[in-house]
Amino acid sequence: MTEVIEGIHFIQGQDEFIPDAHAYVIGKSSSNDLSLIDPGLMGKGGYKLGAIQEAGIKLEDIKRVIMTHIHLDHIGCLGEVKERMPWIELWVHTLEANDLEQGDERGIYGMEMFKEMAQGQYGLKDGDFSFQVDRKLQEGEKLEIGGMSWEVLHIPGHSAGSIGLYGAGEKTLIPGDVVYADNAIGRFDLHNASGPQHRSSLMRLGELDVDILLPGHNRIVTELPPGYILETAEQWAPHLE
Repeated sequence: MTEVIEGIHFIQGQDEFIPDAHAYVIGKSSSNDLSLIDPGLMGKGGYKLGAIQEAGIKLEDIKRVIMTHIHLDHIGCLGEVKERMPWIELWVHTLEANDLEQGDERGIYGMEMFKEMAQGQYGLKDGDFSFQVDRKLQEGEKLEIGGMSWEVLHIPGHSAGSIGLYGAGEKTLIPGDVVYADNAIGRFDLHNASGPQHRSSLMRLGELDVDILLPGHNRIVTELPPGYILETAEQWAPHLE
């Protein structure tokens, strides 16, 4: 686990048959009020929690999991995490929180063909991703957690309930799979995805002052060039109509 800046730690995903999302721990250590962002793929709970402990962070200081969205590579090991940390809360955008509570797994797998493949590979069953959500996040909320302030941005396109977390003070953006480094973006052909919405979300993110980009995959960027996200949006615009 790498400390990006004070209050933000990065755990790199371990890709295998399916890509494993990066996880982040946000919050200043002195606050004893930390958050785990996107625990990752099935079977990665032990690795992610082990990395946290090896960095000297107590698991009991992590109070919640915040999901940028509920695709399998981001939420797959949530059950493992909750088993180790039964006190932990789950915070998800309201659109995808409702799916989790109702057992609608279309947003987990994205497409039926992938569901069949993933269930066969990992031994998953229908109903494995039904969870009670403790807080249903909304656009524009200000999260004062861990001695830091984050704004919730609803940025649909990759999925209906995709969110970003923006820390204006640190000029830091956690965008899930909406935008990556190297002018790459997430897929927009899955369940409840939308190319036009993805384009609008990219344009919106491009208006932010961002130095540190912490995406769900690919590399992290700590000195983001000015105009990078808008440039990426313009490159992809013809494909997102």
